[in-house]
Amino acid sequence: MRVVVTGGAGYIGSVVVARLVGSGHAVTVRSLVGESMAIPGTYYRQNVTNTLNVLEAMDAAGCGSIVFSSTAAVYGEPELEVGGTGIVEETPTVPTNVYGETKLAAERMIGWYAVTRGFRTIALRYFNASGAYDGLGEDHRPEAHLIPNVLQVALGQAPNLAVYGGDHPTPDGTPIRDYVHVTDLAVAHIRALEVLDAGTVTHDTLNLGTGSGFSVAQIVETARRVTGHAIPTVTTGRRAGDPPVLVASAVRARTVLGWNPLESSIEAIIGSAWEWHKEHPHGYSVSR
Repeated sequence: MRVVVTGGAGYIGSVVVARLVGSGHAVTVRSLVGESMAIPGTYYRQNVTNTLNVLEAMDAAGCGSIVFSSTAAVYGEPELEVGGTGIVEETPTVPTNVYGETKLAAERMIGWYAVTRGFRTIALRYFNASGAYDGLGEDHRPEAHLIPNVLQVALGQAPNLAVYGGDHPTPDGTPIRDYVHVTDLAVAHIRALEVLDAGTVTHDTLNLGTGSGFSVAQIVETARRVTGHAIPTVTTGRRAGDPPVLVASAVRARTVLGWNPLESSIEAIIGSAWEWHKEHPHGYSVSR
């Protein structure tokens, strides 16, 4: 299959490209690394305007299938119970930040192309992508994700880890999230392409998570065991808009795609990320 991957030089995109090539697909990568995403206009250009440009180009070229990388941020702050069934695709979408808002706008735009132009589409709502694959790891600047920040402390690159809130309504007071290995995300993309190509799905939206949640404190303890290093923490106030629990129900993805996140044990995720960070202590830069 001939596949164009936009954002193929990024963290998730690069792993998707590697797995596509390894599966024998002919892949073209288009990636734009540029200005900061700190202002709303940038999000709208990247996630709405650029998605529209892709859809119009697809329509003109007669390319009618798209797998869209979306996010759990479209759900905003859903009220979930610890140990509950998790977020289903029908959970109300009430984004609380511009990133989630623009991804939801892009999802809806793609949906209208499915209705009016006959596009075959699947939107994949990622939960917390983590881990490393075959020399490809997570290197954001500044780094805002938990596991890389934990591992930077383990490497001695930071004195401690900031924990935002120790009084959440969770068993240990720290927020709970659903972590999915980046390799499993890549496999889900390939499965999505296959079902679209087979015509078994015409338009759908799927959560990509494991259905299991881990708290910040559990991540820190697991990382301590995996790395063998102490990871001091400092608890500060809660962040605005930070829900206590954000865990997926992945039942639909398992059913529609036949997908099973086999690499997503929390030990495997942290272990693969740790190996990558040890090999790349300065990320992809040699002079960081």
